[in-house]
Amino acid sequence: MSKTNILGVNFDNVTPDTAARRVCGFLDGGGSPRLVVTPNPEMVMAAQTDKDFRRILNTADLCVPDGIGVVAASKILGGGLVCRVAGIELVEATFQRLSQEGRGCSVYLLGGKPGVARRAGLMLRRKYNAVSIAGTLDGYFGDDHAADIAAQIGSAAPDILLVGLGFPKQEKFIAAFKAVCRAKVSIGCGGSLDVFAGEVARAPRLVRRLGLEWLYRLAKQPSRLGRMMALPVFALLIIRDKFRRHKV
Repeated sequence: MSKTNILGVNFDNVTPDTAARRVCGFLDGGGSPRLVVTPNPEMVMAAQTDKDFRRILNTADLCVPDGIGVVAASKILGGGLVCRVAGIELVEATFQRLSQEGRGCSVYLLGGKPGVARRAGLMLRRKYNAVSIAGTLDGYFGDDHAADIAAQIGSAAPDILLVGLGFPKQEKFIAAFKAVCRAKVSIGCGGSLDVFAGEVARAPRLVRRLGLEWLYRLAKQPSRLGRMMALPVFALLIIRDKFRRHKV
């Protein structure tokens, strides 16, 4: 599968369907636990200064472009990313595929405020007949308790672990403890648990198709403005990279 490099982060050129097929294949393949990451422009910017985070993104088993800005950057740089693959859409496509194939899948949900993971699990179990809930736990724990949390997840040995702790905490948690957690596939899913639980609504479909979900989320959560300041810097770095490649 081809890769596209965006400011040092290597993305897989996938659609939601092909990415879901990859995840289902990971469930069948056995071997070492697999890591799926879903970087957006903010995460790519964080990877510019956090070398450990960048290493985790680039050694993941699947790296999908969760952000229209990443796809746009690919077009500017002449890369091959065909579309955005939002983390939540990857999760939904995977469960839909498993349900259609009549395959069972145990899922552990980690993250969110107290009660969010539990409610998200109930929703997923109702919506997808493939899903059984191996366990749920909120994301309110410190680094000193991370090993104990991982051991608790490991005792459930889920097929899929959904970790919604926000970046880079969720990716670093998975990278450090994926062997202890014993999940076949671990996915850093950001705020997806809040959406599954009904805490947060996604943008209307038309807004998503226009690539304006980021603006919708900012309007709903003005507190995100500080994080969004990474976007213009990301755009400037892409333009600089374009000129550098052109000179070469």
